[in-house]
Amino acid sequence: MRHLKKGRKFGRVKKRREALMRSLAFSLLDRGRIATTEAKAKEVRPFVEQVITRAKRGGIFDRRRVSVVVSPKIVKKVFGEIVPAFSGRRGGYTRIIKTGPRKSDGAKMAIIELIK
Repeated sequence: MRHLKKGRKFGRVKKRREALMRSLAFSLLDRGRIATTEAKAKEVRPFVEQVITRAKRGGIFDRRRVSVVVSPKIVKKVFGEIVPAFSGRRGGYTRIIKTGPRKSDGAKMAIIELIK
């Protein structure tokens, strides 16, 4: 039984799930907003918020931890542009906007974006 088990599996094994989260986080931090399914948006939100919160601390250890998750290009963007924009905010860096169902399969779609 699945009582009190957190997280979604998305029909993938652990490594592919982690790769999916890294890919979604990479795209969101690079572009500022992405369209995906509602479930994936809800799952990637805490992942991205943890990356931004860790980057706000600003130490060398934090930079290394962020670089494990995203590419060096995105690390520069996070520390150079995103962190200064969120310096006065204590959390809630993302917003999920629900859109209509996808036409092909009817999946619930959403847009996740960084709040500016």
